[in-house]
Amino acid sequence: MSSLPTTVSDTRVLAGRNLKRIPRQPDLLIAYTVQPVMFVLLFVFVFGGAIDSGSFDYVDFLMPGIIVQSIAFGGFVTALGLSEDVQKGLIDRFRSLPMSRAAVLTGRTFSDVVLNCLSLVVLFAVGFAAGFNFIDSSVAQVLLGIVLLLLIGYAFSWIFALVGLFSSTPETANSIGFTLIFPLTFASSVFVPAQTMPDGLRQFAEANPFTTFSDALRSLWIGTPPHSDVWMSFVWVAVLTAIFAPLAVSRYRTVAAK
Repeated sequence: MSSLPTTVSDTRVLAGRNLKRIPRQPDLLIAYTVQPVMFVLLFVFVFGGAIDSGSFDYVDFLMPGIIVQSIAFGGFVTALGLSEDVQKGLIDRFRSLPMSRAAVLTGRTFSDVVLNCLSLVVLFAVGFAAGFNFIDSSVAQVLLGIVLLLLIGYAFSWIFALVGLFSSTPETANSIGFTLIFPLTFASSVFVPAQTMPDGLRQFAEANPFTTFSDALRSLWIGTPPHSDVWMSFVWVAVLTAIFAPLAVSRYRTVAAK
């Protein structure tokens, strides 16, 4: 059993190792830079004129949802990295070292937090350039939204960690992650108001956590009615982390024991 200081130190080392990988594989930055810019420009300037966003400009309605989507998918680097480490036998090497077992997963997920901060800078920059503005929001509300986003990203990092540990190759991990989660972002209020959807799909969208996350940010940043979205978003984050972190840890122990 490793001590807490050892776990913290090993987590920091492995998180640094994961971040150093990015400059050597700059294609991984596409998901944090090019892809979010592409989605913003596509929906604002191509589809935006055809979508009724109520009393708000579409760019103001869209940006909270786009940011939620991008942050949630930020954990795909963890899925790819863990799958690759398993495939190359690096997990066996970690097991033979005098290091904390927990640090392998915590180092991965904490490095995602740093990368998600980079993603937020890019998204805010392109959003402001496209015309997005915080409407009647205090500094505290803006910061609370950012904290919520980082927690969402952390929760989804554990989901992607589980996907990566179950995948035989990085390509499979990438495909499974996007196949499972990508449709959820479209069947939600990320891009369009849920009330515009047909019966059946509308009820699903209203129960979708991506709708809760997106509407929570809209209430914090552009002044839509808050309802229960803000506190329910934190509940969703806690539930997702509580479910998928132990599952990922359990799967890692199985993989490491082979």
